[in-house]
Amino acid sequence: MSARILTGTCSWTDPTLIECGRFYPAKSMSAEARLRHYASQFPLVEVDSTYYAPPSERNAQLWAARTPPEFLFDVKAFALLTGHGARAERLPATLRERLTDPARAAAARQLYLKHLTPEGVDLLWELHRVALAPLLAAGKLGAVLFQFPPWFTRDRQNVAYLGELPQRLPGVRLAIEFRGGGWMDDVAAASTLAMLERLGLAYVSVDEPQGFRSSTPPLAAATSDLAYVRFHGRNRETWDKRTAAASDRFNYLYDEQELREWVPRVRLLAEAAGSVHVLFNNNYEDVGVRNARQMALLLGGSGPASQDEAGPAPGHDRWTE
Repeated sequence: MSARILTGTCSWTDPTLIECGRFYPAKSMSAEARLRHYASQFPLVEVDSTYYAPPSERNAQLWAARTPPEFLFDVKAFALLTGHGARAERLPATLRERLTDPARAAAARQLYLKHLTPEGVDLLWELHRVALAPLLAAGKLGAVLFQFPPWFTRDRQNVAYLGELPQRLPGVRLAIEFRGGGWMDDVAAASTLAMLERLGLAYVSVDEPQGFRSSTPPLAAATSDLAYVRFHGRNRETWDKRTAAASDRFNYLYDEQELREWVPRVRLLAEAAGSVHVLFNNNYEDVGVRNARQMALLLGGSGPASQDEAGPAPGHDRWTE
């Protein structure tokens, strides 16, 4: 069975993509028509909205019904499950009823997982399991992506949290992206990757600006039967800034040579893992769409890369640089 390399973008509903008028046939398309159009162009998409509010079973049912049989959704875990904050109004009423200190939480700008009672935490996980079930049943759930912030540092408590994830979402592929935190520093990288492999968690390889607290080196690694690569662009000027819209941070069009740097790495990942999801998070207008199409063409242009073409693996037969 040949390895599967699927390419897509990290959103199909970004306002700038819709407004630019260069991808969708019309700006006024229905949600159903928009998703059907996207799925006619790509085999894979990453769901970004579930980071801002917990996933919805109804939405998952609609997504499954509106896409071809082989189409896959990678779904971002809700912010609270990755150490980020979320506005109180983004929480369902059933979760707002399970806050440790409702009065204090109501006055806070952001809520975190610590603001939920243990029963509330369990309920949040249950909401994910129920909401993801339609995609899982349809064979359309690629993975759940956990994107951790720089303050999710490499320590015993956070290693233990990673170890809990497979039990919280059994039967689901889980992908882990670090934003700094010391996990992929020179000394720690091998240990981190070995831990992820032991837990059956897919490491998310990234292409992003370097030299920031939130930077992770562009190391390509496979730690499960799924390899996952996210392209964030290389816009250093906006990477660590608050911008008017999230898409402004990722306004970067890769040139062909920059994409070609990753072609042999992705092919080696496919050999090691069996399947690779290549996703473009440079969601500014149609920039990500253009790069995703270009990368799909580059990856489909010739046979598997040789080890010499890609460079040596760093001491592990499932990792590539």
